[in-house]
Amino acid sequence: MSKSSKYVSHQSDEDGFIHWSADENKIWSELMQRQLSCIEGKACDEYLDGLKKLNLPLDRIPQLAEINAVLEPATGWKVTEVPALISFDRFFQLLANKEFPVATFIRSREEFDYLQEPDVFHEIFGHCAMLTHPAFAEFTHTYGKLGLAASKEDRVYLARLYWFTIEFGLLNSKDGLRIYGGGILSSPGETQYAISSDVPERKAFDVVDVLRTPYRIDIMQPVYFMINSINDLFDVSQLDLMAMVQQARSLGLHAPKFPPKEKKAG
Repeated sequence: MSKSSKYVSHQSDEDGFIHWSADENKIWSELMQRQLSCIEGKACDEYLDGLKKLNLPLDRIPQLAEINAVLEPATGWKVTEVPALISFDRFFQLLANKEFPVATFIRSREEFDYLQEPDVFHEIFGHCAMLTHPAFAEFTHTYGKLGLAASKEDRVYLARLYWFTIEFGLLNSKDGLRIYGGGILSSPGETQYAISSDVPERKAFDVVDVLRTPYRIDIMQPVYFMINSINDLFDVSQLDLMAMVQQARSLGLHAPKFPPKEKKAG
């Protein structure tokens, strides 16, 4: 989160309104139409229910106040505009305060298919629908409070918990494998890969196992963890997660299932 970004977030005016350009709205519209068709039969019911509640516009980027009008009555959460990149301290502080950070920029056409940093489409389409669900909202709130109080070393372990749930979580539902993680739901390639490919390993969710599993942000995930119900996340939020972090630290990391990132020359 401390890396520099080539994107600059829009700032809202005195009325909290963000002025998006016609081209930015068009990019949103194209992303929405593509991804709505892509997640059909792959997203979990809880996500689809949340999406219905949000009623996101197809022709323009929604204003944050429109999202808050749905989230606040549902779970007490709201979205907050942030610069393109924020510090971990700020990130955890926002989650601990039931505020989900939304970087108010949208990807360029050159990065239409994939970008490493979260834009407004990823944050709103990927995450906000699940924040209408009480168990998911409680898990995210607990995570924020723990992260805010944790040491820098412990935060590295907690980051894996966030990655394999909120970003890349799968659900083993009665209707088969479904997605609830926003990092998958906002990516056409990963949506297909996570559900239909034989390449990745899909493991039953175990907190200590998750905390010990390395990941890379710039590749398709070699490992996913599956919960059996979104309510499992509420149960996880009630555990002594920091004791589990210590347990994971004492056991050490699993060997990564991916090659090391190649260093750029120069």
